[in-house]
Amino acid sequence: MSLYSKRGVSAQKEEIHSAIRNLDKGLYEKAFCKIYPDVLCGDENWVNVMHADGAGTKSILAYLYWKETGDISVWKGIARDAIVMNLDDLLCVGIFDNLLFSSTIDRNKTMIPGEILKAIIDGTQEFFDQMREFGINITYMGGETADVGDVVRTIAVNGTMTARWPKQRLITNERIKAGNVIVGLAGFGQCSYEQEYNSGIASNGLTSARHDLLHKTYGARFPETYERSLGEEVVYIGPYSITDTIESGGQLSGIGKLLLSPTRTFAPILKELLENHFEIVDGLIHCSGGGQTKCLKYVPENVQIIKDNLFEPPVIFKLIQEASKSDNREMYQVFNMGTRLEIYTGEKDAGTIINIAKKFAVDAQVIGRVTEAGKKELVIHTSSGELHY
Repeated sequence: MSLYSKRGVSAQKEEIHSAIRNLDKGLYEKAFCKIYPDVLCGDENWVNVMHADGAGTKSILAYLYWKETGDISVWKGIARDAIVMNLDDLLCVGIFDNLLFSSTIDRNKTMIPGEILKAIIDGTQEFFDQMREFGINITYMGGETADVGDVVRTIAVNGTMTARWPKQRLITNERIKAGNVIVGLAGFGQCSYEQEYNSGIASNGLTSARHDLLHKTYGARFPETYERSLGEEVVYIGPYSITDTIESGGQLSGIGKLLLSPTRTFAPILKELLENHFEIVDGLIHCSGGGQTKCLKYVPENVQIIKDNLFEPPVIFKLIQEASKSDNREMYQVFNMGTRLEIYTGEKDAGTIINIAKKFAVDAQVIGRVTEAGKKELVIHTSSGELHY
């Protein structure tokens, strides 16, 4: 059993998928988000989408960082994580404007003071203001903020995003086919709309990252940050303090800052691409839960996905792998490994996509291709060999 499983989490969410197996899959089974007919207005040419996601256990890292350093601004990044994990999923069905967002914040009041709530709410509005500068309009509808100390030990920051969208402007992944190439967008570096280096960690796999990188003293000092029934062999087993520094992106970065890099949104890039070059996009996949294997859920049944030119994983993933001694198979199943968005397109159109991304200082390159196959398969080329899923 992997360390990830021993900690009570699953990259593939097998039990969740089993629980929802019998639910209506919406209009387009391979679409990245569930899409329904327009029940709001009853227009057959429009659809409705509602999506829920959040920052996950990254909020625990923010709690540790805040307790260790007193820096409350870190909570604004958690607000951004909860939004972007919704927004970039909706981008993958072609939606980039006129969105509604409602937040859900559950806290243990004895651990989380009101100033943290204010930082999260302020950070939410600041992100929406920034996106509006790019023509991406998201209305903040408020939400639920609840004191539920009997349910949560620290805080959970989540949200729901809703949109009404024209059916003819959807990306449903039904056009993904043999002959496509895959343009990958990097989640790391510093793009034009970020204030500092982004490690690329995003908001998946943070349970493993936290326990594998941070040392035992965190469990002793902050027992509220982990499930007490877990075995000591999987709880805070790493070599680092949150305030330790390493070289990353050509400069010294703190371990805590690398782990807490806010999830990069690709909204400004996708808005330009989908508004001006909609016809060249055959599919979009956000490498979130499930990491580099996420695509298997959304591509057709008769294709092989070959990823033979992924970005070199940035330093945060190398640190996690060294500390956890996880093999490549598990790392690529749990983490995005630096390549966080996949755009399926024709070979002749890849350059157009890459050039748009680079206008925003986001690295982009052809990371792979789609070929015909008797059954669906994913092949990932790494420096130490091929991985087959």
